[in-house]
Amino acid sequence: MKHLSLRDIDWPLLLITLVICAVGVLQIYSATMDTDFHGSWWRQILYLFGGLILMWVIMGVDYHTLLQWVFPLYFAAVFGLLVTYVVGEAAFGSRRWIPLGSGLRFQVSEFVKVVVVLLVARFLNELKTEDLEIGDGLKLAGLVLVPTVLVLKQPDLGTSLTYLAVLVTGAFIAGLRWKYVLVMAMLTGLALPLSTYVLKDYQKARLYSFLDPERDPQGTGYQLIQSEIAVGAGGMFGKGVTKGTQTQLRFLPVPHKDFIFSAFAEEHGFVGVILLLSLYFVMIMRIVQNAQTAPDRAGMYICMGIAGLLLFHVLVNVGMVAGMMPVTGIPLPFMSAGGSSVWSSFLCLGLVNNVRLRRFVN
Repeated sequence: MKHLSLRDIDWPLLLITLVICAVGVLQIYSATMDTDFHGSWWRQILYLFGGLILMWVIMGVDYHTLLQWVFPLYFAAVFGLLVTYVVGEAAFGSRRWIPLGSGLRFQVSEFVKVVVVLLVARFLNELKTEDLEIGDGLKLAGLVLVPTVLVLKQPDLGTSLTYLAVLVTGAFIAGLRWKYVLVMAMLTGLALPLSTYVLKDYQKARLYSFLDPERDPQGTGYQLIQSEIAVGAGGMFGKGVTKGTQTQLRFLPVPHKDFIFSAFAEEHGFVGVILLLSLYFVMIMRIVQNAQTAPDRAGMYICMGIAGLLLFHVLVNVGMVAGMMPVTGIPLPFMSAGGSSVWSSFLCLGLVNNVRLRRFVN
């Protein structure tokens, strides 16, 4: 780091992120009041400090060095997912976490996102053509599909889809021809009926509840119905912190994790939602700006991969809690409670600043 200057860090990006984090801590505090989860808000603060440390560490390692080590990191990630499948701790119907003791758990799949970003960036940067040919695209897709399938087997559909979001973002930027896009869209449409043989029973139930939540209002459709009620109950200005009825009366299950946006919408209303989404929009656009000013194509692919990843997270999470998308279990970046999600998000932020800082290094 001796050649890097603190003044060259993207401070507006970091400030916006910290504001989102602060809003998340406040919402976790409110959503878990008088529950067994009430200690989550101060644990979230500890996770945020840990995330800032990880961001600082990854900023100090030249991203070109990280790209050189991407395949060892890739094999380590695949190995970690296999270990999770064998010794992972089961919770909420999935085996996603490796227990570390003292109640701490480590979710390997969250950190695989960072590896996938680096993998896609290195692969596309080494291409010799201006357009991404179908052969190269299939090779890259094959590499990304390995961790995708392993995470899908946990099962964790939401996280596995985030890997594909990075892949698709990189493919479009690399110049994937539209005729290939149309062919893949047709194949995907034809393959959709086969998904009934791949998805787990609870995932099928989530899909059915999305299409018709009133079909089982006290069962599979309950969480989605309560989420929609909470979002609508916020009105224009919301009910105020700790005043949300759906949240405080526990109609909304586990409102400090994947459904934290529902609790936020109820307590802060339409105005609060617009302000929060505006913060996310500016955050992502700052990352895109860093991609535009990156010193090389590799740095550009890294930044755009992270922008695509975070955009996918926000769109799917907000769409999910508003009843516009099926429930997939994707956290809201920097807001949802959880250490692994926060740490992987800050690692991504560190990579963006890593690319930015190298603009000023000879």
